[in-house]
Amino acid sequence: MAAPPPPRSGWSWLNSRPVRWVRHYFGYSRGEARGMMGILLLMLGFIIAPMLLRPELPEYLPATDQKALDELATQLKEHRATDQSFASRYPKREFKKFERGGSRYPQVAQVKLAPFDPNALAAEGWEARGVPHFVAARLEKYRAAAGGFKAKAQIKKMYGLEDSVYQRLAPFIQLPEEAPKRDYAANRPGPDGKFPPFASPDGAPSKFPRKPRNLQPFDLNTADTTQLMQIRGIGAGRAKWVVKYRNQLGGYLREDQLDEIFVLKDAPDLRDSLRKYTFVAPGYAPKTVNVNTASFDEMYLQPYIGKPRARIIVAYRQQHGPFKTVEDLKQIPILKPADWEKMRPYVRCQ
Repeated sequence: MAAPPPPRSGWSWLNSRPVRWVRHYFGYSRGEARGMMGILLLMLGFIIAPMLLRPELPEYLPATDQKALDELATQLKEHRATDQSFASRYPKREFKKFERGGSRYPQVAQVKLAPFDPNALAAEGWEARGVPHFVAARLEKYRAAAGGFKAKAQIKKMYGLEDSVYQRLAPFIQLPEEAPKRDYAANRPGPDGKFPPFASPDGAPSKFPRKPRNLQPFDLNTADTTQLMQIRGIGAGRAKWVVKYRNQLGGYLREDQLDEIFVLKDAPDLRDSLRKYTFVAPGYAPKTVNVNTASFDEMYLQPYIGKPRARIIVAYRQQHGPFKTVEDLKQIPILKPADWEKMRPYVRCQ
């Protein structure tokens, strides 16, 4: 008679064929398989427990909410009807049109029209001659800003002044119809060859001197700002930059170097004017930089060298010794042939 099979433990299912395959595939021992299955069961319990223990959602009753809203609306209406404390703090304002003779604009006695000087009238004087209050204030303000009226046309163009009012006042205004034109022929060069400043119609000299029409070309490397400002379109700012860039370079060798000045890059007409009235003397020798003795601070100020090239030149000089000729600069890897051609006239080796 065969012996009965031994009783199975609670973990006997671990000996089933799928589980044995998993154990064999992952290389788990029996204890590791039991631990893994326990962790999985625990995770499954954490997932299912919230679903089973979730409290039942309360039932929504829209009728109750609507009743509460109706009661709140009724309370607000009663509060607005009984509480009027804000009325005393913010009383209702009545806007009325202000008319002549009201409290804002007092009545000005009218005068009989007679010849008058508009530069001697205040705002009340204009009002006494039938000009509205706001236009009279504008006339007085314009007279103070412009330094006085020069012609009737200035008064006629005043904003808000009706043409009928102007036509009634025009015969009595002691001014010419139009302002006198400037006498440009009077601005001619004097014995010293310089042009006098523009003069305004009242004889006061202008702060902007007139520029000559027939200007003789001059040397670009010896001209100062005053001479450069004689060219039309060249003011004090651009003239200073032309001189400043010349000093940084060491002198201009070509007129097309003016294109490198940033204040002239967007003004081709001004560059053409500078080329027309300036020249570079033949055989001019610019100021050069000694690449063997110049420090970094002295070298990078040259626009054709700059900080990156100056730093490399100083480092190369410290490693390989001083340069024998200017052509030795070509051995620097980052120095392009075009950059070397620009730099060549402004450097020396001593």
